[in-house]
Amino acid sequence: MKKIFNRIRLVLKRSFDNIRNEQLKYNLLQAIPFWIGSVITGFFAVMYAKIFSWGEELMTYIVNWNDWMIFILAPVGFVLSWWLVKEFAPYSKGSGIPQVMAAIEMANPKEHNKIKHLLSIKILILKIISSVVLVIGGGAIGREGPTIQIAGSIFRKVNEYLPAWYPKISKKNMIMTGAAAGLAAAFNTPLGGIVFAVEELTKTHINYFKTALFTAVIIAGLTAQTLAGSYLYLGYPKTNDISLSVIFPVILVACISGIFASQLSVIMLKINTWKKRLKTDRSNIIFLVVTALIIACIAYFINREVLGSGKEIMERVLFTHNKHEDWYVPFLRMIGPALAFTSGGAGGIFAPALSAGASLGSVISGIIHLSPHETNVVILAGMVAFLTGITRAPFTAAIIVLEMTDRHSLIFYLMLAGMMSSIASILVSRHSLYEELKISFLKDLRTKSQN
Repeated sequence: MKKIFNRIRLVLKRSFDNIRNEQLKYNLLQAIPFWIGSVITGFFAVMYAKIFSWGEELMTYIVNWNDWMIFILAPVGFVLSWWLVKEFAPYSKGSGIPQVMAAIEMANPKEHNKIKHLLSIKILILKIISSVVLVIGGGAIGREGPTIQIAGSIFRKVNEYLPAWYPKISKKNMIMTGAAAGLAAAFNTPLGGIVFAVEELTKTHINYFKTALFTAVIIAGLTAQTLAGSYLYLGYPKTNDISLSVIFPVILVACISGIFASQLSVIMLKINTWKKRLKTDRSNIIFLVVTALIIACIAYFINREVLGSGKEIMERVLFTHNKHEDWYVPFLRMIGPALAFTSGGAGGIFAPALSAGASLGSVISGIIHLSPHETNVVILAGMVAFLTGITRAPFTAAIIVLEMTDRHSLIFYLMLAGMMSSIASILVSRHSLYEELKISFLKDLRTKSQN
């Protein structure tokens, strides 16, 4: 095996030495680490998606077998997920996107040594384990945000392993490109990954790393498609034969979703602030058990749709005749993520935000008696709007929903929903959930380094 490896290495070295253009050699050396990181990211994104899906299926199977099992699953899942994070990797909690944003800000000569607390192999492993445990326990979380932190960790590690003689690559550009590749692989949305990097992550001019960004997103996406097959995250909802008048319910749903999403962000931040008063493990465990039992009671006595990522809700309202949710379901889809996301375990808010928006669009469409195809448009608009209210990234939200459904003819409605939600959400809070959490992580790390 070693002989084969050395032979391949020798052939590649001779081929590289035969290149006469020094600038081309330099550019190739600069690009290779991004390509390696992208392939690894695509592999991990697919494997994580499968494991996460098995976790959700296991939870559903157990609860279908005996409804009362949720009263055991939820407390055990919430406490175990929190304990894993607390004990082994404290900065693997939550979504992962604020950690990546904080790492990008710390990618400077003075603070780059602190990035290892936010992006590492240990965090990659704990992120997967903790989030899967939480979703088995009924947590209303997603895997997309965690995939972004996983990808950032992979790209940072690839950069770290480069030999001393290798051309220097910006840590900031490496992390940003990794995050974009992670999102592209998680949702199978390459354009979404690029727009996310530009709109949400970067304060650097894109010209400095656009080639690396584009190629990394493409390679990560192709790797994921090779392993998982060519697929859309949701499918092809029918949206033909709609009139321009659908613009009014789109605006209505966008504004309501933006306000609700922003208020949900404020509530989650307040819960996080209050939780800091819990100084002992005993008090944290009591909080988590109570939280889990609230989720279990809602699932058992009211509706199970408070559990899990909510992807089943999106698929049902978009692709079946059962398009209209009960009026209280959007509130359940906000209560679930609020309690799971603030539990201290690992888990994202992307998919739960999309499902909350879908349920809001579904309820409002039923109230105003829209046709099935118009209902689909309003549901998709609700998804864009609610995600925008959480992230304050309207273009990213619109492009992601556009790509996951392949409904390019709706670009105007989706962009409008994102913009209206962005304006409405500011009425509740000026800053996004991710921005506030990023500031919290930065403050925490800087305080620890001073002490």
